[in-house]
Amino acid sequence: MPPKKAQTNGSGAEKPTKAGASASKDETPNSQMSDDAKADGISKKRKAPSSSEPNKILQFLLSPSSLDLCRPKDEIEDLKTRGPETRTYSTSTFTPFEGLVCALILSRPIGHMLGLRSIRTIFNPPYEFTTPKRIREAGNEGCRKALDEARTQHRQKMAEELVLLADAVVNSLGHGDEDVNLERVREESGHDNEKERETLKKNVKGLGKTGLDIFGRRIQGIWPEFYPFADQRTLAAAENLGLPGSAEELRDMLDGNWEKLDVKGIEAMDDEEKKRKAFVRVLERAVGADLEGNIDSIKSEAA
Repeated sequence: MPPKKAQTNGSGAEKPTKAGASASKDETPNSQMSDDAKADGISKKRKAPSSSEPNKILQFLLSPSSLDLCRPKDEIEDLKTRGPETRTYSTSTFTPFEGLVCALILSRPIGHMLGLRSIRTIFNPPYEFTTPKRIREAGNEGCRKALDEARTQHRQKMAEELVLLADAVVNSLGHGDEDVNLERVREESGHDNEKERETLKKNVKGLGKTGLDIFGRRIQGIWPEFYPFADQRTLAAAENLGLPGSAEELRDMLDGNWEKLDVKGIEAMDDEEKKRKAFVRVLERAVGADLEGNIDSIKSEAA
């Protein structure tokens, strides 16, 4: 079962911007909505269309055409210099370790643009902080240098937390400083996602409810025990687009439209993994569009 509901203050790089700005409480989506969510109008449910009526929003979010509406203009401009092979949060497949690094950064009290720029900077040359070993070798000074280049905020604290995260993987979460799969977390938690979240929270300094939700949202493409999972911040964005307001309903909509969706560009070992990764893409692009204030543009382009 997906993790139980919990409250969050909604801070971090995924703070609301325009559409959906009233949804400041993150909840896991698998039971009744809170009274606050109902008051905000988040609890309205929409039935998935029949399989003969493919959902246009789903189709558009899964297409390359939606991408630039779901990420900061800063990233689009940066790629003109860095090149198309640049690893970004918006386009790259991440290992569980990299996903955990992203979750830590994006849950910090910084803007969405700065969070994604920080990720883009540390995962690409000359830094390439993609393993615990690389971060430990860089140390606080090297991590601070990379974050200085990203021109982000709270650089010293973030640098320290990155090193502590790498140390935690070596000491508690993984099998050595080259481990990026974090299978030890799953093995020792019995592949129970609630226990996995608790283990991560206990061992990773600075990783709270918001960061765990960001990690859970992305990791379900790889770790099926999380599927289907969506935090309330993301579900509010999905509802603003006209999609269902629960993870289960959104999964069912994806299943109902599956044969008519263009997902051949999503790499996966089998159809079930491809469905999970498509679900992740829909969630990430929905919340990205909301954070960039492009909900209406997505609706217009999808129509």
